[in-house]
Amino acid sequence: MIHSEVHVWGDSLGRCIVYQTQKQRYAISSVRYAPALENELGIQVHNHSVMGWTVADGLAAFLQSAPAPGALCAIEFGGNDCDLDWPRVAAHPQEEITAKVPLPAYRQTLADFVAAARARGMRPLLVTPPPLHGLRYFRWVTRQLDGEAVLEALGGDVQHIYRWQERYAVALRDVATQTGCPVLDMRDAFLARRDYESLMCEDGIHPNEQGHQLIAETALRFARGRSRGPGAQGNAGNVGNDRRGFAPAPHQG
Repeated sequence: MIHSEVHVWGDSLGRCIVYQTQKQRYAISSVRYAPALENELGIQVHNHSVMGWTVADGLAAFLQSAPAPGALCAIEFGGNDCDLDWPRVAAHPQEEITAKVPLPAYRQTLADFVAAARARGMRPLLVTPPPLHGLRYFRWVTRQLDGEAVLEALGGDVQHIYRWQERYAVALRDVATQTGCPVLDMRDAFLARRDYESLMCEDGIHPNEQGHQLIAETALRFARGRSRGPGAQGNAGNVGNDRRGFAPAPHQG
């Protein structure tokens, strides 16, 4: 079986959100992966992503949605799951840091999502979150907070934020291996670029227009590779034993 229909469940990455510095607001990028997949490969994309969602939010909504047997189910979460309560961190820098969704819960819910997709006759695909830019994100979250207190909570190392998020990407790959689920490694696509920071918004966590161009190109390369079969992924990455890929939608009329 090959896929002509994709359902994307994710957060602001899946929704293609960018931060517009001049307008000082978040908006949907003018460059998006869905039109690229639809126009170039004829793949029908249903985007259910919501800015701010965690994997638990996505799974709850997925279980309330209409089943789509035979479709690909792309699961993209991690950026909000690993996020911290920054005002609390600033107020209590000596306390142990706790993520919005602790790592064990993130792992389990991802595995539950994969199982739920398969139970509905869909083919799951896990997507890694792109890397954040540690210094930019630190400056962003401490705009109205005590930066020195937050830095103390981070052990004096701004890059602890980067490593903290990275653990969630590692966990996603582990879940993929354990469940035999393929992976679209969007993180690797960014890290393969020596100038990946030029692909990030001012807030340090959302890709900018150029970043979303890379996302679209990576998704297209992955889709084309899977339609040709295993071993044709390039830098997009693929883990697991579910090798069914994308294909153009049947011709109508």
